[in-house]
Amino acid sequence: MNYSQQMQQLMHRYRTEVSDEPADPREVAAWAIRKKLWEPQPTDLVSRCARDLTRALREEYLTDEKGRRYRVNHAVTMSKDGEQLSMWANIDTAPRAHMVKAFAQRRMQIVGDCFQLRQDVDHYNDVSAETEPIQLVLDFTEDVEERLYDLA
Repeated sequence: MNYSQQMQQLMHRYRTEVSDEPADPREVAAWAIRKKLWEPQPTDLVSRCARDLTRALREEYLTDEKGRRYRVNHAVTMSKDGEQLSMWANIDTAPRAHMVKAFAQRRMQIVGDCFQLRQDVDHYNDVSAETEPIQLVLDFTEDVEERLYDLA
């Protein structure tokens, strides 16, 4: 069982032993630590630093001369010698090929999120047939236009 599966099992156990109500992960974590079901593992320092660096790069935004808030750093995920790498570049200096790949990969992440949301809503509607179905609109054109209008 991988680490994510172990964490999922912790949540399943919490729901069985404590409550099946919606739960704050911090509350579940405190419970797991008290019960000695989880303890910190030694971490590879390079991996930890890379994870923290990735998080920081993802969070860096600037505002351009036209007032647009934009993300500074963009990643392209690629394989090299059988290992998956994320190559990061600054949007203002990145080669065009990097940005084309980065934007395409981000778009596919959005598509993946929308696909999964559709699956989740459809499942919920099926298992909750006695209630009014939740409607899901996946056309974001008006939402994006509205945000652009709010900036003007």
